[in-house]
Amino acid sequence: MAIPRLSSLLRWRKLAKSDWLVASIGFVLFVFFLSFFFDPTSDSVSSVDRSPPIASPPDLVKLTLSSKAKERGAFCLDGSLPGYHFHKGSGSGSKSWLLHLEGGGWCSSIASCSARAMTMLGSSTYFEDEVDFQGVLSSDPSLNPEFFNWNRVKIRYCDGASFAGHPEAEFKNGTRLFFRGQLIWEAIMDELLSMGMSDAKQGILTGCSAGGLATLIHCDYFRDHLPKDAAVKCVSDGGFFLNLTGVDAFGFLLKFHHHLRGSHSRILNPVES
Repeated sequence: MAIPRLSSLLRWRKLAKSDWLVASIGFVLFVFFLSFFFDPTSDSVSSVDRSPPIASPPDLVKLTLSSKAKERGAFCLDGSLPGYHFHKGSGSGSKSWLLHLEGGGWCSSIASCSARAMTMLGSSTYFEDEVDFQGVLSSDPSLNPEFFNWNRVKIRYCDGASFAGHPEAEFKNGTRLFFRGQLIWEAIMDELLSMGMSDAKQGILTGCSAGGLATLIHCDYFRDHLPKDAAVKCVSDGGFFLNLTGVDAFGFLLKFHHHLRGSHSRILNPVES
């Protein structure tokens, strides 16, 4: 009696396996045909947005060559006119001014200044016609909520000495290099004052690296030429350089500064006006 029962059980298992195989094939075919009726773009089905984020459009501001530079004798290293980029303020920021002094290291010898004169750090010939205002210069209130509608100015750097060189150094070198950073600063300041900065209610002078040092050098001049009741701040970003001994036991900055001052003359003693 046991043998017939065993054979019946085996036949049932064989039938069960075949039924499962048929059912599996049927399910796969069902899903396959169902996919033809499924619309992946349907609003009823949520999907992950894999498109790249939309970047803010560039805030391009045109270059202006200083109209007062020539009469002041203010020139870049190669003798070209200095320049700046100006974005006019509006609304509550129309009486507020933010000036940013461009950085870019220094040149401390005739050779290094001659090489620099053939770049955008020594000649306005190589300046971009437009630059993108970013950071504290941006017009986007979501990125720059404090200053987006201020009068914003980027002053280009082309003298190689933190806007502090003076013509008297030119008589020593016997070259066609112009060390007139101080005059560049004064000429552009005159121009901005005539454009409405003389009535400023608020003013910020800032810069990074060599521009940060220029901020320290010219902070008092900036304060003195704005209205006495204006709120004025100077923010030097990375413009303070310590004369520390390096790993080679050599005081690099002191020697470098000596050559820098020798080339550009009044780097430590800006001209009083």
